[in-house]
Amino acid sequence: MKKKFIIIDFFLKHISMFFAYFTLLVIAGLFLVLYINSKDAISHFGFFSFITSNVWSPAFDKFGGLIALVGTFLTTVISAIIAIPIALGIAIFLVEICPNFLKTPIGIAIELLAAIPSVIYGFWGLFYLGPLIEKYVQPLFNSTLAKLPVIGQYFYGYSSSVSLFTASVVLAIMIIPFTAALARDALKITPDLLKESAYALGATKWETISKVMFRYSKSAIIGAVLISLGRAIGETMAVTFVIGNQDSLPTSLMSATTTVTATIANEFTEASSHLYLSSMYLLALILFLLSFLLIIGSKMFFLRKTGN
Repeated sequence: MKKKFIIIDFFLKHISMFFAYFTLLVIAGLFLVLYINSKDAISHFGFFSFITSNVWSPAFDKFGGLIALVGTFLTTVISAIIAIPIALGIAIFLVEICPNFLKTPIGIAIELLAAIPSVIYGFWGLFYLGPLIEKYVQPLFNSTLAKLPVIGQYFYGYSSSVSLFTASVVLAIMIIPFTAALARDALKITPDLLKESAYALGATKWETISKVMFRYSKSAIIGAVLISLGRAIGETMAVTFVIGNQDSLPTSLMSATTTVTATIANEFTEASSHLYLSSMYLLALILFLLSFLLIIGSKMFFLRKTGN
């Protein structure tokens, strides 16, 4: 009997080790495939020249990733600006304010929202949210914020239901439930003893939340936000539906542009030359590295909080 358990332990150890190492091999394999297939674009254009060029012309075999990278950066940042305050408010409500009988159904609803396929968000954004922004938000921006000095030009735009702003709003709605769920779990790590001590000293609920809970779990919250940004930066279908898919740098929030994922999704099957295909592999490689750095950053914040 003892020998049997020794054999089981041996296989359990080595099978577990195999799957752990297999994960590393998959990551390394992805990097190698992307790098090998993008070598032609790197050698032809140069890595830094590629990411700083705004020319994307398949007809002349001239490619640069600046437009797609700027679009990816702007949609991610704008969506984060919209989503993070809302998500943190939801997390605070669920942890400290929400009645106990509502915590479970609201928590389940948030997790269900996070599980909705992105293509559904894309359809909704294209046929419902986009026209609403075109009809109400764009005229409002043009008559108010667009008249401000210096920054007004970034809010002005012509009537269109597909734009950088529409894509950012759709992306924000997509990452709100994901960010809220992670932030809720981060806030829950605050020991009850700390909160009870704050209340005993006469702290209000807001003071307890802002000066005790947020300070104790801020590293975990930042890590949760970075993970959500990793989710946002790689979003494809929903953004492709509503960003306009134009190879031009955005001049305002209401401009149509493109992202790395939208460019790859729209043009991958149309690559008529090896250099064209290699350039899209290079875009994918850059996106892979950015996502990888975000995940490493979030992990570092989580480790700082846990002390491991």
